[in-house]
Amino acid sequence: MGLSAPKVPVAVVLRPLGLGDLLTGVPAIRAIRAVVPDHRLVLATTGSLRPLAELIDAVDEVLPARELEPLDWTGPPPELAVDLHGKGPASHVVVADLHPRRLLTFDSPGYPGPTWYADEHEVRRWCRLVSDGLGVDADPDALDLAVPPAPPPVRDVAVVHPGAAHPSRRWPADRFAAVARHLADAGHDVRITGGPAEVELARSVAVAAGLGPDAVLAGRTTSLELAGVIAAARLVVCGDTGVAHLASAYRRPSVVLFGPVSPALWGPPPRPQHVVLWHGDGAGDPWGTELDPALARITVDEAVEALGALPDGSCTGRRGG
Repeated sequence: MGLSAPKVPVAVVLRPLGLGDLLTGVPAIRAIRAVVPDHRLVLATTGSLRPLAELIDAVDEVLPARELEPLDWTGPPPELAVDLHGKGPASHVVVADLHPRRLLTFDSPGYPGPTWYADEHEVRRWCRLVSDGLGVDADPDALDLAVPPAPPPVRDVAVVHPGAAHPSRRWPADRFAAVARHLADAGHDVRITGGPAEVELARSVAVAAGLGPDAVLAGRTTSLELAGVIAAARLVVCGDTGVAHLASAYRRPSVVLFGPVSPALWGPPPRPQHVVLWHGDGAGDPWGTELDPALARITVDEAVEALGALPDGSCTGRRGG
């Protein structure tokens, strides 16, 4: 009788949130992989993000999950479970219920671990959890994502992404339109991106910018196609959204407009290809229903000037010289 193959140990990482949340957790996920290179690393994340989660080279399997709900886990207890969701204890319970041999969470009642600091950048927060908890260096700049295997629907375009999850983080559409018009006048092939719920917003920006219907990609791309567009873009202009984090993941020149949340907490890494505009104090409401005053203070002229500060060549148009 032949010997059965040894069971591969498993590490489960919990991160069931939005696109930006997923991408800010990539450096920590890579550090976890470095600690357990022989484990099958399972990332529990939002089901809609599965195609993008599969682009993280450290992940072996994606387990669809819902925020703060029990995981549909049928395997044996994992060797390691890590809560990259929050400070607990509600999210800690989700991973603790897997009965892992080793559990890593931030400190909260009943769950010893590193201390949570509210004023810490999101990327560095999770890197520190892994570094302190597992004794491995975690590089906060290791944000890169694999390029989707299929060719993108367009390449070398200037992406203008006017949408945001909440109105407080949504720069006015007429200002995005003015920036899009400036880019088009400079010779760029401008495309307006967005999700299915942002089609009308994208169309209004395109019309006000004098662009044709083909310029609107909102509602016409899958998450993988959008990632491909960003990966192949000449530049990106957007607010504090997941698209900003895609620009960081693919190292594309970007101008990012911040309002209620400080870029010190959610901003791109300090690279020359990312320019941040912000006039706030960090006291705004990121889930607010009205435009944040700090975001409202950013002018079109400032955004255009920021485009000029991008690396040489990224803001040079291809049509009209």
